Amino acid sequence: MNQPTSQPASEMVPPREGSAVAADLPPTFPVASRIEQLPPYLFARINKLTYDKRRAGCDVIDMSMGNPTDPPAQFIIDKLAEAANDPRNHGYAPATGIASLRREVASRYLRKWGVRLDPETEVISTLGSKEGFGHLCLALINPGDDVIVPAPSYPSHVYAVALASGNPLAIDTTQPDRFLGEVARRCESPAGPPKLLVVNFPHNPSTTVVEPAFYRDVVALARRHSFPVISDLAYSDVAFDGYETPSILAVEGAKKFAVEFTTMSKGYSMAGWRVGFCAGNPQIVKALSTIKTYYDYGMFRPIQIAAVVGLRDGEAEVVAQSQVYQRRRDVLCEGLARIGWPVEVPKASMFVWARIPAVFADRMNSMDFAAKLLEEADVAVSPGAGFGPAGEGFLRMALIENENRIRQAVKQIGRAIGGELRSAGGPGQAS
Repeated sequence: MNQPTSQPASEMVPPREGSAVAADLPPTFPVASRIEQLPPYLFARINKLTYDKRRAGCDVIDMSMGNPTDPPAQFIIDKLAEAANDPRNHGYAPATGIASLRREVASRYLRKWGVRLDPETEVISTLGSKEGFGHLCLALINPGDDVIVPAPSYPSHVYAVALASGNPLAIDTTQPDRFLGEVARRCESPAGPPKLLVVNFPHNPSTTVVEPAFYRDVVALARRHSFPVISDLAYSDVAFDGYETPSILAVEGAKKFAVEFTTMSKGYSMAGWRVGFCAGNPQIVKALSTIKTYYDYGMFRPIQIAAVVGLRDGEAEVVAQSQVYQRRRDVLCEGLARIGWPVEVPKASMFVWARIPAVFADRMNSMDFAAKLLEEADVAVSPGAGFGPAGEGFLRMALIENENRIRQAVKQIGRAIGGELRSAGGPGQAS
């Protein structure tokens, strides 16, 4: 007869409450259900591979995150230093932003889009557009509310809705007319219109852009079905080849339904400064202001003062920075085409949204292909799956490295996969 395998007593009998063993175990604290409902963080594998390669001494060319590496204009930095040396600027700042900053935002809207805003009631500063969007979701969304978000989805558009206990409904936005048709069908269905519609152009990650007529249709739809619209215009300052990013607020009557988020992170290269704005419908702006008053004070006053100067005098620098991104775009897209991997050339944003070549797509998902580029070429990119199911089959490449580093990245990618591209038939296989 087989004898039972002996086991330590601690594995056979649960420790009694209050025993020495139980006292050594850490307590378990269940998290809120809103945390458990969040989708898994799909970039974790790439982030860990990047970290491990760098620890091993590899020079990873990182184009995975849209984190600008260029500094702001020197006069903006100088103004920050000057303001920080004034002892009067170190107290709490108003959560809505100092009056001069809100006035400057209104002035820029008038110059850039011909939109008149009341800086007292229609403009609020935020700690970057991401924070503002998340807090606005808390202000507008009730548990179970349906919110239409773009797909592929910038993660915060989904997570902020989920954290507010809403129900994000992702609709493919890479064909804007079809996207609008889907929204209209939803409005006319038994489920009725959404509680909220989120639009994001230039779109992250797909780089899709729209013309002003798109926003006229959005406002008409919002008027017909009485729902609010949030426009995320984070990449408005990064546009190429003469394309000009339109604003939904330029549509007549748009302020009755819409607000828009802008930021100084990209065009002004002030990502770490966390300077963003929400403008438009005064009722929605007030709701955001109420939430922010309970959560935080305003950003450091010297940063706001420097931002005023940047908005007032920095338009030439914004144009120059956009040209920097355009040159990087050209280097990357032309280089990939030369190795047999042609990609769609974006009209705006700081990304290239690249379809995985067919020779690899037949046997690899986007996560596996991104890992291959990292492991074999020392180039980090974002897998499309990290932006939801609609992103599968693509990679997002951020234009944050300088032109020489991008050329080197293309060379390393060519060495890693160029042979398979050529044997599969070259450029035609990558379209």
